[in-house]
Amino acid sequence: MTEPLVYLNGRMLPASEAHLNIYDAGVVLGATVTEQVRTFRQRLYKLDPHLDRLFYSLRCAGIEIPLTKSDVAALMQELVAHHARLIDPAAELGAICFVTAGEYAAFAGLPAQAVRAGPTICIHTFPLPFERWARNLQMGAHLVTPSLRHLPPQCSDPTMKCRSRMHFYLADKEAQRIDADAAALLLDLQGHVTETAAANFLIVEQGTIVSPTPANILPGISRATVIELARRLGIPFSERELSLEDTLRANEAFTTSTPYCLMPVTSINGTVIGAGKPGPVFARLSEAWNCEVGLDIAQQIVEGARKRTFSNH
Repeated sequence: MTEPLVYLNGRMLPASEAHLNIYDAGVVLGATVTEQVRTFRQRLYKLDPHLDRLFYSLRCAGIEIPLTKSDVAALMQELVAHHARLIDPAAELGAICFVTAGEYAAFAGLPAQAVRAGPTICIHTFPLPFERWARNLQMGAHLVTPSLRHLPPQCSDPTMKCRSRMHFYLADKEAQRIDADAAALLLDLQGHVTETAAANFLIVEQGTIVSPTPANILPGISRATVIELARRLGIPFSERELSLEDTLRANEAFTTSTPYCLMPVTSINGTVIGAGKPGPVFARLSEAWNCEVGLDIAQQIVEGARKRTFSNH
């Protein structure tokens, strides 16, 4: 097999043959829960907590699947092992499992018995696109707070990782009209800082890492890693409601997410944060994370981006 494999509803298929029906609930309703894991040295990192969250999200959505966490782990590892043979040894993979509520007979125009019963389960892998993060790792990311607000927890449980994310899409579009290089940092209905579409957001105040309260954010696996690394390093960590003014006065700011782990934030709404470059707390956390995985994460991303750019010319 010379192309990646995809697990779809009990079958291993070449990626080019893996498709969802247009009347799947993931398409017509966005009723999809999901989880993404990345590799280091082409081995899945923090797989267990990611799968714990996946199965928690499934319970929140009321979706039952005929697979255990061990089954999903084995399938992910099989797909990563297969795909790793097809890419550069220095490249890394993302592995995604997503589950939809299944196919809807009403949208198919078919009798219910003609539509596949049960949820749609898909697991697939892809090379991490290092070029998406390399520049921001070196120069710092820009964030913009759009007028569109984060969904309140009364409308959608923020602890469930799902793909019903139109508000994030619209928020990023608005942010990019203001700053083409920016991502959206959403405020809640009370004007408190929450998160971005793909990452948790943190600031540093007088040496203490401060996070928005968990009331309206996804409890990220990478955020949990920051908390653990901070504990090991003796860096204080606290949670509270953060105003936009708090973030603009911060000594440092950064985001944390599975694909890149840590990203410095040097500008919010055009205001320079701190010294306008990655700060000392960010540097200590980054070094501790590098030690945990046995490589320089930022260097891997920058060098991997350069290699992918050259190979595409």
